Amino acid sequence: MKMDLSRREFGKLLAGAGAAAAFVQLGRSAAIAAPVSGYKAMVGIFLFGGNDGWNMVVPTDATRYGLYASTRASGIVLPQANLAALAGSNYGLHPSLAPLKAVWEEGGLNVVLNAGTLFQPLTKAQYQSTPALRPINLFSHADEQAHWQGVRGRDINVDGFMGRLSDRAAAASIPALMSFGGAHLALLGKASSPLVLPSSGTVTLSGTASNAADPALFARNGAVSAFADVAGQGAVTQATGSGFSSSYAQVVQANTILSGTSNVDQYFVNPVTGSALTSDVARQLIRVARMIEARSTLGHSRQTFFVNHGGYDTHANQIAAQGNLFTDLANAMLGFNKAMKALGLNENVTCFTMSDFGRVYKGNAQGGSDHAWGSNHLVMGGALHPRQVIGTYPSQIMGGVDDVAGDGRFIPTISQEEYIGSIARWHGVTDADMPYVFPNWATWSGGGRGPLGLFQS
Repeated sequence: MKMDLSRREFGKLLAGAGAAAAFVQLGRSAAIAAPVSGYKAMVGIFLFGGNDGWNMVVPTDATRYGLYASTRASGIVLPQANLAALAGSNYGLHPSLAPLKAVWEEGGLNVVLNAGTLFQPLTKAQYQSTPALRPINLFSHADEQAHWQGVRGRDINVDGFMGRLSDRAAAASIPALMSFGGAHLALLGKASSPLVLPSSGTVTLSGTASNAADPALFARNGAVSAFADVAGQGAVTQATGSGFSSSYAQVVQANTILSGTSNVDQYFVNPVTGSALTSDVARQLIRVARMIEARSTLGHSRQTFFVNHGGYDTHANQIAAQGNLFTDLANAMLGFNKAMKALGLNENVTCFTMSDFGRVYKGNAQGGSDHAWGSNHLVMGGALHPRQVIGTYPSQIMGGVDDVAGDGRFIPTISQEEYIGSIARWHGVTDADMPYVFPNWATWSGGGRGPLGLFQS
């Protein structure tokens, strides 16, 4: 299939990306860092809907598994024998994530426990007594997605951490920030533009054609070309026309990479059947791998990618729904891991999961779980310290010190800034730029807090 944009739709995309960035440049200069040595890429996989991290990673020691089994409703409890045990730890992965066990064993997978959106470190007593210390509108999909992507817990988010990171990155003819999972807040910068591409097919600009014999179409092509090449018509008009021309040129270059042949595709297969993976998350990661393979052609020493995997709002029938989702996620991540190793770039690329929020520990009567707060996450890459479980699993006592509602809505003990910030620093964000990329960084970079120790260097 192809992603077919009308001229009006393309104009809207341009206005929200290249032209908007150009308008900003009329008033000030972007702080663009000099190119950095080496190559690194970060790949954020957003699990939309609120992933139940308590079934993603489960304690396997007798005491805590016993509390897990007795506290969660029977309709969502995973049998201990079915868990994919993580060697050297007291945890196991959801059975459908078993393909990632091999990545753990080779040292390329970490687990981050009970991470979530925080404005500042928070105790249950502070949560109850001082609402102004909480992120606003907790347990809301839209707000918590904005908190994860914009990284402002108490303010309106109008841009995202990936976009702000891109603001500080080296400029290139095609953006080094890309999404194959749609346009999202995380991608918006103050002075830079992402490249948003489909998970399958290519992008074409509908309503135009080269050497068109039809007079109306010929005139339309001429008008588009004249606008794209406009000069001497004022700064705003010139910036818009230049942005139009530049954005479409970027798409043409990307299409060449997406529509050609690549060696990375062969690694995205079902590990049991050997059949090619066809899920949307696999298609997105295949395209990420292709762009990484083409990094030299694109002139990128750093790349940032956003991947979308939806369907995690499991209020009912969670065992089946999450099992299917995790099967697709694990197979796609395993394929991506194999592709990076084949390219010799496993140590240069880090994948990590995000989600709206976790889910309540105590399941509901519909075989599901409801909106909560803290959750568990996965990080994958060859630069990680091997086989780490980072963080503290919460108290499993309903109404206990970590539970704000009596049903297992756990206060996170690791902020999203400590979590994502550690990956951003590995990626190359300087100490001076961390407060720009993460506006509340001062709260999480002192007093015994700081980026997680995920990486070997």
